Amino acid sequence: MKVFRLSRKKYPTELSGKGAAAFGARWNSQGIEMVYTAESRALAMAEVFVHLSLAMMPDDYLMLTIDIPGSVSLTALNYNTLPDDWAESPFNYKTQKIGDRFIAARESCVLKVPSAVVQGDFNYLINPYHADFNLIGIIEINDFVFDRRLIK
Repeated sequence: MKVFRLSRKKYPTELSGKGAAAFGARWNSQGIEMVYTAESRALAMAEVFVHLSLAMMPDDYLMLTIDIPGSVSLTALNYNTLPDDWAESPFNYKTQKIGDRFIAARESCVLKVPSAVVQGDFNYLINPYHADFNLIGIIEINDFVFDRRLIK
């Protein structure tokens, strides 16, 4: 399976989860390393775009294509077990605790979760502490330019 991730050029193009750990996000608390990826390039862009200022369109992004072999363990989050407010912005501790438990348990390497930005699409969260993590790798890196029409 191929998944996608947008990354700023100033950061290393490695999969570590350290960026997510620095501040915390929807599916992880601050201090918990997790790699966020998306099922498509468009979703990866949307997930980043909702956090950007419309006053300035960045021109320093890279699109990473990541290969997750079929042998890597994957769990799909049961949508019916999510709290009613799971997609709210800003995110809350309830979804962070779900992700934190996923990382700590190390039962699977990848957790498929619904996107809060694009209903019906999915993100794939990768546990850098799982034994299967070393099977996952970046297979392509390309410059990514946000279309200027997005700010019109």
